Parts: sequence; C-alpha cells; structure tokens
Amino acid sequence: MSHKVTPSMQSLKSLPADYRFDGSPVSDRLESSSGSSVGLTNSSIPRKGGLRNGVSPSDNATAGDSEDSPYSRHCVSVEEQSLTDDVDPGSATMPLPQSDERRWSDTSAYARKKILQSWFQLPNGNWELGKILSTSGEESVISLPEGKVIKVISETLVPANPDILDGVDDLMQLSYLNEPSVLYNLNYRYNQDMIYTKAGPVLVAVNPFKEVPLYGNRYVEAYRKRSNESPHVYAIADTAIREMIRDEVNQSIIISGESGAGKTETAKIAMQYLAALGGGSGIEYEILKTNPILEAFGNAKTLRNDNSSRFGKLIEIHFSESGKISGAQVQTFLLEKSRVVQCAEGERSYHIFYQLCAGASSELREKLNLTSADEYKYLGQSNCYSINGVDDAERFHTVKEALDIVHVSKEDQESVFAMLAAVLWLGNVSFTVIDNENHVEPVADESLSTVAKLIGCNINELKLSLSKRNMRVGKDTIVQKLTLPQAIDARDALAKSIYSCLFDWLVEQINKSLAVGKRRTGRSISILDIYGFESFDLQLLSGLQFAITSLNSDNYRNFRIFLANELVTVVEIVKNSFEQFCINYANERLQQHFNRHLFKLEQEEYIQDGIDWTRVDFEDNQHCLSLFEKKPLGLLSLLDEESTFPNGTDLTLANKLKQHLHSNSCFRGDREKLFTVEHYAGEVTYDTTGFLEKNRDLLHLDSIQLLSSCSCHLPQVFASSMLIQSEKPVVGPLYKAGGADSQRLSVATKFKGQLFQLMQRLGNTTPHFIRCIKPNNLQSPGLYEQGLVLQQLRCCGVLEVVRISRSGFPTRMSHQKFARRYGFLLVENIADKDPLSVSVAILHQFNILPEMYQVGYTKLFFRTGQIGVLEDTRNRTLHGILRVQSSFRGYQARRRLKELKMGISVLQTFIRGERIRKEFAELRRRHRAAATIQSQVKSKIARQQYKGITDASVVIQTAIRGWLVRRCSGDIGWLKSEGTKTNEAGEVLVKATVLSELQRRVLKAEAALREKEEENDILQQRLQQYENRWSEYETKMKSMEEIWQKQMRSLQSSLSIAKKSLAVEDSARNSDASVNASDATDWDSSSNHFRSQTSNGGGSRQQQPMSAGLSVIGRLAEEFEQRAQVFGDDAKFLVEVKSGQVEANLNPDRELRRLKQMFETWKKDYGGRLRETKLILSKLGSEEGSGSMEKVKRKWWGRRNSTRY
Repeated sequence: MSHKVTPSMQSLKSLPADYRFDGSPVSDRLESSSGSSVGLTNSSIPRKGGLRNGVSPSDNATAGDSEDSPYSRHCVSVEEQSLTDDVDPGSATMPLPQSDERRWSDTSAYARKKILQSWFQLPNGNWELGKILSTSGEESVISLPEGKVIKVISETLVPANPDILDGVDDLMQLSYLNEPSVLYNLNYRYNQDMIYTKAGPVLVAVNPFKEVPLYGNRYVEAYRKRSNESPHVYAIADTAIREMIRDEVNQSIIISGESGAGKTETAKIAMQYLAALGGGSGIEYEILKTNPILEAFGNAKTLRNDNSSRFGKLIEIHFSESGKISGAQVQTFLLEKSRVVQCAEGERSYHIFYQLCAGASSELREKLNLTSADEYKYLGQSNCYSINGVDDAERFHTVKEALDIVHVSKEDQESVFAMLAAVLWLGNVSFTVIDNENHVEPVADESLSTVAKLIGCNINELKLSLSKRNMRVGKDTIVQKLTLPQAIDARDALAKSIYSCLFDWLVEQINKSLAVGKRRTGRSISILDIYGFESFDLQLLSGLQFAITSLNSDNYRNFRIFLANELVTVVEIVKNSFEQFCINYANERLQQHFNRHLFKLEQEEYIQDGIDWTRVDFEDNQHCLSLFEKKPLGLLSLLDEESTFPNGTDLTLANKLKQHLHSNSCFRGDREKLFTVEHYAGEVTYDTTGFLEKNRDLLHLDSIQLLSSCSCHLPQVFASSMLIQSEKPVVGPLYKAGGADSQRLSVATKFKGQLFQLMQRLGNTTPHFIRCIKPNNLQSPGLYEQGLVLQQLRCCGVLEVVRISRSGFPTRMSHQKFARRYGFLLVENIADKDPLSVSVAILHQFNILPEMYQVGYTKLFFRTGQIGVLEDTRNRTLHGILRVQSSFRGYQARRRLKELKMGISVLQTFIRGERIRKEFAELRRRHRAAATIQSQVKSKIARQQYKGITDASVVIQTAIRGWLVRRCSGDIGWLKSEGTKTNEAGEVLVKATVLSELQRRVLKAEAALREKEEENDILQQRLQQYENRWSEYETKMKSMEEIWQKQMRSLQSSLSIAKKSLAVEDSARNSDASVNASDATDWDSSSNHFRSQTSNGGGSRQQQPMSAGLSVIGRLAEEFEQRAQVFGDDAKFLVEVKSGQVEANLNPDRELRRLKQMFETWKKDYGGRLRETKLILSKLGSEEGSGSMEKVKRKWWGRRNSTRY
C-alpha cells in the first residue's frame, strides 16, 4: 500500500540533475554511466518483502538516513559535524507550495488523519498495532494484524512510531513517547537478545532468563576502547570510572527492580567490568568472591525468583590515584529475618542451610550432628529442598573457597557452620505442657542437647531461657512462665537473632578483609543493589473474601469453607506486609533522588543552550515522603508509637493510621487491617498483619544473657553487639514490658536511619541508574508479558523519565543536522545561508508553532511529535523523488543494456567464428591423420590375410593334388574299363570327400600346434624358474664350501704347529736325558706314575708323560684328518646331487642342513677335548718347572688359542 499524494505534493517539481542529498550515506557514489548525477538513490529506502504490521514498504523512512535522523543514537551528542564537510544543501532550488496553517498547528489532528498506524488497547489490557483504514468524525475504522476490522473511538487510539524507529537503543529517540511504543520497542529488542535499552540517563535491563553472548573479555575490551556504543552495563560502569578519574567526583551505580529482574547478576557484571579495568593489585579478586558469600547467606528461592536477594546492599569500591582498585566496603540493609523461621509453600529459606546439609564433609557432619534438610522443621515447612539446575554441594565448596579468600580462618568457619546448625536444631525444639495454665517447658531430646552443645551453653540454662522470662518491677524481679505460643515466639526470636548477627558478623569480616586503610584516596564507585517497588494486588482477593463470607446458605457452607481456606493461603503468599512497606518507602526516597537528578540534568542542558527551562514540568513525590516521615503523625511515627504499647495489635495499628491520616491525599483507609498508600508508581494496599511484631523484633534479656554465657566465641560476640545496640539513645516512648528493652530502636527507625545515611552518601556522588525488568513470572526465556513489564516500568520510574522528557523537549537536533536533513524542502535558495538561518526558515515555512520548539545556541529542541510531521513530509518527498529516479534510471539501464547486448553480439560473432575455424582446421588435420593410419593398418591386415589364404591354398592344393595323383595312379585300370560319364561322376565325388577330410586335418593340426606352443611357453617359464633357483643354490653352496675350507685349514694349521712344538721338545729331552724311560701304556697311568715319582727327580720321570702327550695329540690329529675327509666328501656329493650331476633319492637341502648340524656338534666336542688336553699339559709343565718347556708350550697353545673355528 503506498501513500496517497496530497494536492500540496502534486505540484512538486523535480530536483536539479546535479543535486545531491546529504542525508544519504551513499550519495557519494551515485554517478551514472551516462555521466549524469542524481541526488538520491533507490538504496536509501529499506527493502521489505511485504507488509509488516500492516504497513507497506513505502511507508517506511529511509534506512540510509538513520545516521542523520533525529531518532539516531547520536542526536543529542554535543559534538556536531560541520556543515562544510557535506555538500551545501542550498545548492538546489526546489519550489514548494505554501502549506495549510491548520495542518501544522494541530499535531493531534494530523496524527489521526495522516498516521496509518496506531495503537489500540484490547480488553485484556494489551496493546495491539492497528492500521487506520478510515476516519469519520470521532470514530475510526482500524484493521488488526489478524485481519479483524473494528470501529473504535479516535481518541482511544495512540499514535505509533514509523518502522524506522523499531528497535532504537534509546527510548528518547522515539517520536511518540507513549506506553505502547515503549513496550513495543523493548519487546522488539528483547526478541533479538538485545536486553539493554537506554531511556535517557537510565539503562533498562530486561532479564533474558538465559545466557546471552554479550559478556566476556572481548566486550570488556570493546567498551574500554569505546568501539562499541550500544547500551550495556559495561558502558555504565565505563562512564562511571571515567567521570570519577576526570572530575574527581565519587560515582554511584543504582540498580533496582523487583525480585527476579536480575539485579544481583547486573551488579556482578558491573563489578566484573570495574575489576577488569581497575585490577592489578589482587584485591579485585577478593571483591568478586564476596558475591558467593552474600548470595549464600542473603539469598533464597521465592515463588518469583530462584535466587532472590532478601536484603539490600551497597558495595563501595575505592580506587587509587592511578585508577586501580585499592579496597572496598559492603553495607547491607533490612535482612528478611522472618524467612529463617517461616517459609511459604514452594519457597526455600536461605541457600546456606541447604548447601550445608548437602555439601558438608562426613567429619563436619558428625561434629555438627547434621542430618538431611527434610528433617529440620524450619526447612521442611515449605516442602521445597532443591532448585532445578543448582548443585547445593558444589555451591557449598564455592562458599568455603570464598571464605578462605576473604581471610576467614578455619576455626571461624567451623564456628559459622555451628551457628547455622544450631539455628536448624532450634527449629526442632519442641515443648510439653506442664500444668493446667498451658505453661510449657522444652523437651530434653536430641534437638535441645545439640543446640546447647553447638552454642556452648548449659542445657538447663537453655531450657530456662526458652520456658521462662524474668521481668523487673522496680527493684524486684518476677519470673514468668511462658505459654506455648510465647515459648515458640521466644525460640524463633533466638534463631532469627543468631542468624541476623551471624550475617552482620560475616559482612564485618568481609569489610576487614577488603579494608582500604592507608590506601584511601577518596575516589570510589558505589554499586547499590536494592529492591524495587513491590506491589501485590489485594483488592481482588479482599473482594473474593467478602463474597465468600456472604455465602450464608447451608448449601454453600462446605464450598465457602474450602474457598476461605484456600484464600487465606493465597493472601499469606501475596499480601503486602512490613517488608514491602519498608522497601517501597526506600524506593520513594530513591525515586525523589532520581527525579531531582534527572531534572538537574535537563536544567543544565537547557541553561547551556539558552532554553527557557521553566517550561519543563516536574512533579515531586514529597507528599508521599511526608506521609511516611512526618512527626508525630507520620506512618513511621505512628508505627513506632503503637509498637511501644504492650496491648497494641495489628488491628489497633490500622485503626490508628486511619484515624490520624484520613485527611492525607496519599493515604486511604480500607476495611479491617488494610490501608492504601498512593506512591508515585501507583497505589499499594498494605496488610498490617505482623507489622508490630516485625517492627519490634524483640529478643528478651534472658536470651541475650544466655548467649553471653556461652563458651563459644561467636555467641559472645552476638550478645555484646546486642547490648551495645540497647545502650543507644532512644527516640520516642520506651517499651518496658517484660525486659524487652534490650532493643529499644525499632526496625523501622533503624531502617530510616540507614536510609538517610545512604541518601547522604548518594547525594555526594554522580548517580548512574539501571532499572532491571522481569519480562514474565514463569522465568521462561522469550516470553514477554506486556502487563507485567508495564507495571515494572512504572514502578522503576522509566515511564517517569519518559513523562519528564515528554513534558520538556525530548527531541534535540543540532543546527547542522537539521539543515542538512530538511534543507532540501525549502522553496527558496539556501546556498549562502548558515545552518541556523536554514533551520529557522524550515520552521517558518511549515508554520510550526513557537511553543512547540525552542532554538538553542547549538541545537533545536522540539516537543513530542513535531519532528514526526517533518519526517513524514520528507519521506513522502523522497518517495516522489525516488519514483522519478527509478523511471529515469530504468530508461538509462535499458538503453545501456541494449547497447551492451549489441556490442556483445558483435564480439560473440567474431569470437565464435574464429573459434569454429580453429576447431575445423584441427578436425581436418586429425581426420587426414586418421585416414592415413587406417589405410596403412588396413593394407597390412589385408596383405597378411591374403598371404595366409594363399599359403593355405597352396598347402591344400599340394595335398589334394598329391592324393589325386596317387589315387589316379592306383586305379588307372578301373578307370579305363568304365564308361566316360561314370568315371567323371566318381572322380568328382572322390575329390569332394578328400578335400573335406584334408580341411579337417589341417584345422586339427593348427589346433594341436597352438596347444604345443602354449605348453612350450609354460615349460620355458618353469625352466627359467628352475635356473633362477639353481643359481641361488649354487651361490649358497659355494659360500658354505668356502666357510668349511677355511675352518679345515685353520684346524690343520693348529695341529701341525702342535706336532712341531712337541717334536722339538722331545728331541731336547732325548739329548739331555741320561736315563732310559719306561714305557707308558696310557695317559692316566703315566700321569699317576709321574706324580708318585715326583720326589725322586731325573729325566726318565719327565720323559714318560711327554710321550703319552704326543700320542694323544697324534690321535687328535688323525681324527681331524678323517673327519675333514668325510665332511668334504659328503658336501661334495650333496652339491653334485643338487646340480643334477648325480641322481639320488634324497633332498639335498635337508641333507645339507643335517650335515651342517653334525659338523657343528663334532666341532664342539673336538674343541672340548682339545681344551682338556691343554689343561693336562699345563699341569705337567708346571710340575717340570722347565723354563724352555714352559715357553714352548705357551707358544704352541698361544697359537692354538689365536685360531678360531
């Protein structure tokens, strides 16, 4: 669907051919091929495939103009580009007709008549984007996205922004700042995982309930270098640390939102960025490790959030002069102590209890007498013990590591765990009635004894403190026995006090670990993670309760009882109690701080540009704060006053408030215990049930004395802290009943004091605001509930920011940008005018009312919706220009295409002709070559076939002719006797038979010849294989024969040397001896005889053993020669067998291996006998003592030893 051109636009003349539009980023590359230049390009309009939200693509603003758009993220930047950097917008003259004055003076009428998209609120409260089809009087016909057409009152329609503004990262860029536009923009960005959006100075963070890729070192580095300007927590933290260093002013980051909105995670992300930029000293790691400790002891699972912070905290991070973190300090506010002893169905107490039960070691479990979580009454009353996806045991180890890092000793850690176990066991302490007046005393069971052991007190003293109360009346002390409700209250009060003091002690230890000390420089960034406005709708529940009580009929009795019980349960869960009362009071203070800071920023910018800032309407919430803080008739004062009365009840408190505050415009009394306060974010109805008890938060003096008497360190510290608080000056009446003056300051008074201190600290800093939004109550990613988000936007003050901005001049644009963007709409020449004059001329030409804009020194300030009028005219003008451009460029493109086609056809003709000619020449050459080859091959084949046929014919003819000759010569007589016809017929028959027989034999001979040739080839292959094997065997035999010959020669040389040496020795003895020697028959007898005659001496006794030695050596030599001859003959025979010279029925290879084995065995045996002979001769040589003989023997055996077989 395209725009209908108005009559005022029909006379629009074309722009000059040399005109360039400066707003288009592609204006520098618009030269056409024909040499003409056109000012605007078709690419400036975003291409969308079809209708989107009922609007055609022609309704959209140009995508290329976004950087100069008043809605862009840079529209309020102080740094402006010079107009001289761009083409002068006054270089073109474009006549425009005069516009109707009423058209520009009444923007609401324009919105109804000309805007095609509007928001329509459905009966369920959600907003739907509709397309206006027609308008008649005060009624309009709109079409919804699902195709439904309805008629509505025009006044109920809310104008929608153009599609170009979809997903802008700053809500201030929206032309129409209304609730549905804000909701739609947040939803648009949320669906694309862009969870951060700016609303002026406020960062809106929508909880994605999943991991989004927006964090990590890469993003930290990008925001540190400012290469990424998208809204982010990193950007807020980076701005804070830069302003702190530049201005030397402390900064604060205020994070608020309801439970489950992501405040805790946002605070951790901000701390991580500050630690990354200011790290280096190591203290930043300790600061980050405080988060697991505070989450374990201060967070719990609620129906709205699995990790809900049940306290507020302020983390003040100190920096050195160089910008590095030097320390930190943690301050907490309003811990929800009642959660220790009471949990709603489906919720959990504080995480640390479940982590302790799941992750404690066996040694610690035995020491603390721990059991499973479901066995403790404080934890079991909600029937919820775990969280999906959370490992409590693993978290417990993380908490222990964090305690080590913040320097909490092991002994103190064990004491902390003992106090936690004591609180759990206190819930299991039961009571028994001892008399008729319902007085009770604790049952002396395992629970009571374990509590006494863990806190280090006497069990009897513990029983007395839980069952009796000492009251001082004058100088006397009266002992009062407690009833069952009083005893249970005393037990629960002791448990809550122990846990609250333990939490405060842990925060104190963390602050000691992170203490700045001498490193303090005064520069700090405070991160405030505090609860946002909380409001539960009680009106509907109250109406249902009233309706139920009105059912008096007996038929409805059972149904009425059932509904009443169920309703009581629901009211207990969703009622606005004392915690919401204090939380909303704190948020009223923070909202006032926020409003005043925002108004101050607006005021400074207006004064800086010379704007009449008194036009900005600002509404303060001081009336609501006075309702809380006014004395003596304020909510807090009346609450403290009623808390001092012993007989005061929640109902008397409600009646007192209604009596004294009924005239206040921000207060309204309801029935029974309900009253309503009108906060800036809306009305909240409170139920006074439990107000007085929670405000008193009493712990009697008996319990404090019990803790002070304990042997353990921590209970004594807790008691000392309580006594110090009781000695502080008291404001207002004292509550002296029952010795309960141990805590004179009420919870509301202490919280008010803490809040004033907090506001004083924040007042000395430059604040940065982050509002966290929960998109749905199911904690499901991708689900966006409009009603829930809208309520939080109101409560967090985001819509208040929009309201303040809308009441002033939210749209701001520099003179240069305004002139560059809208200057071409002027009907007169603007070439020689400055940007301010061009801007004023544009405003006058379109008759924009003076109260709708302000002209500043550097910027133009517009009220809501004024820029939208100019933007719509500009877009339609650009669409008209683009239609002309598209037609002209289409003609140019078609003409150029025709020329190109003609040129391409000519080129293709030449190229194809040349290519075909080359291909034809190549084919002709290949054809000729193929023909030549074929002729040669065919002629050769024909010659071979002809020769074969000729040879065969000659053979056949020879055989036939020979046979015929022989046949004719043998039967010549018969031939003569027969007649002529008979002879001729027989001769022809014989010739045919012989010829067929000869042909058959020839074929058979050829087949046999082929078989013989194949067998010959096979035999030749086998012969070749045998020859190869024989050469290998012959080589092996030659190598073996050479080895044996060498060994034989070695043995022969050794024996010859031995014979010669013995012969020399024998001749020497014969020449020297003078006595005949007796014959010796063998070697053993001669050696024995030699040993028996040792003492007689003489040559004869020495000659006999030597003769025996010669005989032994001779026998060895003969054996050697015989064996050598045998082995040599056998080896030679096997070689002849293997070579085929001798035929034998044996395997030569196997016999050769066996011969080698026999030779090795004989060689080993022969060597052993030679060594034995050497040993005997050595002994003989030593007995003779002859020097010459010894030398000869050594010489011979030395030679023998040098020889190796």
